[in-house]
Amino acid sequence: MKLREWLIAFLTLLFGRVWRRREERRARKRIVPAGSPERRAETVVVILLAIASLFALGFIVTYAMFGPEQLPNELLGICLGMAMAFIGAAFTVMAKKLVVTEELEEDYPEEHPEEQEKVAQIIEESGSRITRKRLLMGAGAVTAGSLGLAAVTPALSLGPIWDTGPLDESPWRRGMRLVDEDDHLYRASDVDEKTFYTAFPEGVDKEDLAAAVVMVRLDPRALHLPKGREHWAPYGIVAYSKICTHAGCAIALYRKPTFAPVEPRPALVCPCHYSTFDPATGASVIYGPAGRPLPQLPLMVDGSGYLRAGGNFSERIGPGWWNVRSQPS
Repeated sequence: MKLREWLIAFLTLLFGRVWRRREERRARKRIVPAGSPERRAETVVVILLAIASLFALGFIVTYAMFGPEQLPNELLGICLGMAMAFIGAAFTVMAKKLVVTEELEEDYPEEHPEEQEKVAQIIEESGSRITRKRLLMGAGAVTAGSLGLAAVTPALSLGPIWDTGPLDESPWRRGMRLVDEDDHLYRASDVDEKTFYTAFPEGVDKEDLAAAVVMVRLDPRALHLPKGREHWAPYGIVAYSKICTHAGCAIALYRKPTFAPVEPRPALVCPCHYSTFDPATGASVIYGPAGRPLPQLPLMVDGSGYLRAGGNFSERIGPGWWNVRSQPS
């Protein structure tokens, strides 16, 4: 019974305050003269906001139709520019036609509660011409939502959000033979030390992002590959993805030691940002901005002496941010 009495008392106090404030608003003298309804101006505002929404949606449709590789930047700019222009026009109509203005000649004091209440009253009374607030608020919400979707649409070009499986795919399969740029097969005996080689899977498009690998031959005694890769480097021959794990550039340099104090061992180098990898330790990062090693391709030698892939890469190829959803670097 006490709970019920407390509830009734709370509701009485709450609605009593609301009713009292409403009566006070009715009783107080207006500062801003009541404006006559401007339904035509409200309609114009709704139409302008609707057009702005269509242009914002046009941005999304254009982006979806052409894709990130063939985007008509001029058309996208027109869509966003026109959307902003019509939103500005809607605000202008609202300011000129739907908001009753009141000019104060006196300077506004820094701290004065009574004057602050007057300003709040002016703001409240300035919207007296608006008769379809829900319609205007709905139109504004649709426009804001459309513009927000247009703003985040380019983020889809960053890559797959949920289905990251394609990033695991590559043309390499167990048993595929390695060839050079002219499709000549590589034999293990063709790979010399202190030399840098580029190889591709036989019969596969060389433009495939995951096709190219770099290949070098080291002294087998110098190899310290990660656990489980002891048989990935026959005769000391190792192969790694040619795509740098920093920003996706191509590994194009092979550093051969010429001065032991600063270059103690061979290294693979990306010439764009100087990420440097140690081929003897699974292409671990020696220097530079790369956040993880180069993915390694397991190798084997067939009965005829030809180099073949022992399987797929040890992990995903490409920049480190492609791999944040699979495992930490």
